[in-house]
Amino acid sequence: MTVLDFARGPGLQWSLVIFLVGVLWRLMGIFFLKHKRDLNEPRHGGIAPWLGGLKVVFTRMWPRKDFRARTAYSETLSYVFHFGLAIVVFFGAFHITFIKSLFGVSWGNLPNSVIYFTAVITLATMVALLVRRLTHPVLRVLSNFDDYFSWAVVAAPLVTGLMATAHLGGPYETLLGVHILSFEVLLVWFPFGKLMHAFLFAPSRAAAGYVFTRKGAST
Repeated sequence: MTVLDFARGPGLQWSLVIFLVGVLWRLMGIFFLKHKRDLNEPRHGGIAPWLGGLKVVFTRMWPRKDFRARTAYSETLSYVFHFGLAIVVFFGAFHITFIKSLFGVSWGNLPNSVIYFTAVITLATMVALLVRRLTHPVLRVLSNFDDYFSWAVVAAPLVTGLMATAHLGGPYETLLGVHILSFEVLLVWFPFGKLMHAFLFAPSRAAAGYVFTRKGAST
C-alpha cells in the first residue's frame, strides 16, 4: 500500500470518524454540563437576553474602539488568515472534487492561480502571527503546546499542498498522499485542541451575552 493509498483509504476513514465523534463528544459534554439556576431577578431593561446573546456573537467580531489601535495588527492578520484559509479549502478545484467524493455536492471553483496566491498569503500571515506570539511578552508566557501544535497542523496542509502543486520534493503521488495525511492529522487533533473554537466561539459568545444582558450590563 502506497502513502496515497493509505491516505485515501484507512487514514481518511479513521480521521473522519475521530473528527466527527470527537466534535460531537465535546459539544454534548458542554450541552449536558450542570448549571446552577440563576435565581436573581432579571435587570435587563432593553432587549431580551437571548437577543443580547445573539448581538454579542457579531459585535465581538471586532474589538471595541478603545482597544482597536493596540489590536489592529493582530486582528487584521487573523482575518486575512481565516478568510484566506476558507478560500483555499472551499474554492480550490481539487478540494471541491474531494468534498464531492465524500458528500456528493460541489460548486464553482476559483482559478488555480488565485488559490496558489491565496495559500501563500495565508501561510505568510500564519508565520507573522507565530512571530508575534513568540516575541510578544504576554502571549509568549500564555502560549502552550496546544497553541503551537494547532498552528503546525494548520500550516502543514498549506505547505504540503503548495509542494504538491509545484511538484517540489518528490513524486506527485507521494506529495499528494503526504498532503492528505497532513489534513487527516488536522482532523484528528481538531476536537481535542483549540481548533475546536471554530464550533465553540458562537455559542460561548452567545452565552456570555445572554448573561450580561440579563444582568443589565451593556454589551
